[in-house]
Amino acid sequence: MTTSHLGDGAHPSPGDHQPVGQDNARLKAGAVGLVGVLFMAVANAAPITAMSFNVPIAVGYGNGIGVSGGYLFATIVLTIFTIGFVAMARYITTAGAFYGFTSHGLGQVAGMATGLLATVAYVIFEASLIGGFAYFASEYVFKPAGMDVHWMVIALIGIAVIALMTYYSITLAAGVLGVTLVAEVVLLLSLGLSVLFKGGPDGYLVGETVLPNNAFENLGEGAFGTGVAAGTAAIGIFFAFWSWVGYETTAVYGEESKNPKRNVPLATLIAVIGLGTFYTFMSWLVVVGNGPAKAVEVSAGAAPVDLWLNLVTDNLGSFMTTIYKVLLVIGSFACAMAFHNAAARYLYAMGREGAWSWLRTTLGAVNVKHGSPAVASFVQSAITLALCLLFLLFTDVKVADEAGTLVSTPELVPYVNVYGVLALIGTAMVLIVQTITSVAVIWYFWVKKVHRGNPLTTLVAPVVGAAGMLYALSLLWSNRKFAAGLAADSKVFQFMPYYVIGLLVLGVGYALYVRSAKPAIYELIGRTTMEEAHERA
Repeated sequence: MTTSHLGDGAHPSPGDHQPVGQDNARLKAGAVGLVGVLFMAVANAAPITAMSFNVPIAVGYGNGIGVSGGYLFATIVLTIFTIGFVAMARYITTAGAFYGFTSHGLGQVAGMATGLLATVAYVIFEASLIGGFAYFASEYVFKPAGMDVHWMVIALIGIAVIALMTYYSITLAAGVLGVTLVAEVVLLLSLGLSVLFKGGPDGYLVGETVLPNNAFENLGEGAFGTGVAAGTAAIGIFFAFWSWVGYETTAVYGEESKNPKRNVPLATLIAVIGLGTFYTFMSWLVVVGNGPAKAVEVSAGAAPVDLWLNLVTDNLGSFMTTIYKVLLVIGSFACAMAFHNAAARYLYAMGREGAWSWLRTTLGAVNVKHGSPAVASFVQSAITLALCLLFLLFTDVKVADEAGTLVSTPELVPYVNVYGVLALIGTAMVLIVQTITSVAVIWYFWVKKVHRGNPLTTLVAPVVGAAGMLYALSLLWSNRKFAAGLAADSKVFQFMPYYVIGLLVLGVGYALYVRSAKPAIYELIGRTTMEEAHERA
């Protein structure tokens, strides 16, 4: 890791923590290998959550049985984006990932703006998944057992456990995430293989489902004699893209991984292609197993997750259905912890290059014993707690009863508001950050010419990747009210564009201030990297 005199009286903070500039002020190098990085990144994408909730929306309101074509299309676009993204990771290894990449490519001002946007995205993703975890635990575990546990109690337990586990070495988190991820993937694959061997009521439907052209076919009104309303293909494609959010966090663990120049690019490519293959396979076979008519009807009904639960019961038995529900809860918890790790490292990366010594000796400090960004981790837990409390105190969900009267339904707050709204806002921010990063890759290799770039991987791929991200963003924006569902009228959701613009302006303003008032620190923005990968253009 590069070190530099930061001025402003930087000095060691009390206790175990040291600021950047000290030999021990670094994350624990070599703490996690290729498999560990891969597990944490894939856990971020939460396969069981993505499949259980995104696929039914696509089938019931988007491209219908062409859902797997949407996943295949997204796989192609995201793989092309990833080729350009990992080209930077081969030269730059930093806990800041997008923050560091953009700073090296487009300069510190753009780097700070992009880094701030990425940091906030990952910060709010943990709260989003804690909301989902609390809702799923309440609805699928406690209520069936006859216990009525308030969602906030469950959320508090989840936040506390994550805070405790992530305080220690990242290897502990990687181990837990690995176990949960393997369990949910094995169950989903068992379901998929059962359909593959058993077949579906209407055959395998390969031509009608898997080919990418099916992604752009709207679900027709009354499709397959079900009486469902017409869908919009854009919904299906957007929710396919949404299913990947988090896979790109592989780069965040570069400073802590073994052989990061090899492992980070390799893990990222394995994650995007592996997830894409898995998503396409499972979304195809869940339609095959149910049959087109039942798949569409159930997905557009009151309990869309039954698209999966009914098939698990039919093919694997009721016991495995119970296991599926438990893994849905555990999977959302694991995803929350994975996002916590990513958010803490972004906070740490920005804190260690902060303009004031108190910031560098707190947020930018490292626990010497465990090599973890402990202060940043606890700050992240505090923010998650604050967000959950704010949603608890100031939001409500109203649902029409049988008489058409809107009635308060507070038990839906963690799902509709905490989980849904924050995930949408975070997804929009990540898509914007990915677009900017694609431009940074091109600038780094072809305008600044820091390294000689391969035209295919550092020019063509980033151009196509940026176009793909912009396309996904357009789908989100044009279908934002549908995606928000019952929270469409929420002010938190409606102010989404202002959050993005405000964060970008704040990042630019802060960077310009530092450039003027503290030029030595300005030179460090996004530039603290591992020595063997350090680039200063």
